[in-house]
Amino acid sequence: MSAPSNETRNFGPAETAYIDRKFDIIIVLNLFILMVAAFHIHALLTAGDWDFWTDWKDRRWWLVITPITLITFPAALSAVLWIGFRLPFASTLMVLGLLVGQWIGRLVQFHMWGYYPVNFVWPATLIPCAILLDVALLQTRSYIFTAVFGGMLWALTFYPANWALLAPFHLPVDNQGVLMSIADLQGYEYIRTGTPEYIRIIERGTLRTYGGAVATVSAAFSAFLCILMYWIWWFFGRWLGLNIKWLKGI
Repeated sequence: MSAPSNETRNFGPAETAYIDRKFDIIIVLNLFILMVAAFHIHALLTAGDWDFWTDWKDRRWWLVITPITLITFPAALSAVLWIGFRLPFASTLMVLGLLVGQWIGRLVQFHMWGYYPVNFVWPATLIPCAILLDVALLQTRSYIFTAVFGGMLWALTFYPANWALLAPFHLPVDNQGVLMSIADLQGYEYIRTGTPEYIRIIERGTLRTYGGAVATVSAAFSAFLCILMYWIWWFFGRWLGLNIKWLKGI
């Protein structure tokens, strides 16, 4: 039997290019999964309970907190992909990844482990908001106009995009002589923690002073903050993309 050869194999240009492409695909997929995981953790820590439970999806805090905290990662990735590759679909890509991660978390953690019904813990959708944000960047080709118009559309579209999912839970129901919505009845029946934050009335405030337009005032305030958040995270993504060594070739 002949001894094994110690000679190394030399790859040709075609094989080298094939290996490089496969390696790039692995790197890109791992980076995407890492960003989606970071985006998911960010959503859990910031939007948190306002996006966990149906009875917390009110017309005041939910409309303000959720859009301004979730425009962050789409804005940062948009800066990297737009400056480097002129690709205008970063927001939609990030939101789709977040939605998949949220549905996995709600089904496994809340439904299969915590035994909450799925229609009580469903995540809000941001896909129409992300599409409009990407379209604004594609049409204007300017992060300033994208922040102004796209950021406003991101916040103003959030409530209408989720209204079809939320409207059935606003129907009134009589529970032992007390009139409440179906969402409030769900929050009453399915026990969570006993801390004061969970036994308070979810929607309480003085925004009805503005003629009852609670959702309108909240959405307008959220639109203004989304403009600022988009600018901040666009510059953060630009700095990140231009300073990481493996992105120097962009």
